[in-house]
Amino acid sequence: MTDTNQASQGSAEPDYDGLLRANLESVFNERDSGRRAAALNELFVAEPIMYEPTNVVQGRAAISAVAGNLLDQFGPTFRFIPIGRAVGHHGLGSLRWEAGPEGGSVAVTGTDVVEVVGGRIARLWVLLNPPAA
Repeated sequence: MTDTNQASQGSAEPDYDGLLRANLESVFNERDSGRRAAALNELFVAEPIMYEPTNVVQGRAAISAVAGNLLDQFGPTFRFIPIGRAVGHHGLGSLRWEAGPEGGSVAVTGTDVVEVVGGRIARLWVLLNPPAA
């Protein structure tokens, strides 16, 4: 594989790692609904869509509600932790993560896959790994 000259593409690629890590930390790990809403306004387009395994969520407020409900459901020390660096190109990025109580066992692992438009997340797919056997 060779590096592509981004200048010849007309625009630079977004910072996939920064964007996806900020999503985990400032949206899905944020317990304060006001700070979470501010992060969603900064990181997501006006009308984003999130695809969960059993649900499709539309809009920043609905995504915020899902994040808040997850944190409430799994307790005060539950956190999402990125694994490695995000990768991406041509508007598609992904970041692997694990989640569980801080200092405890990993409860779930997965990958966030995003479509980035204008430097913001337009669509987010939450892919969960099957439980370890």
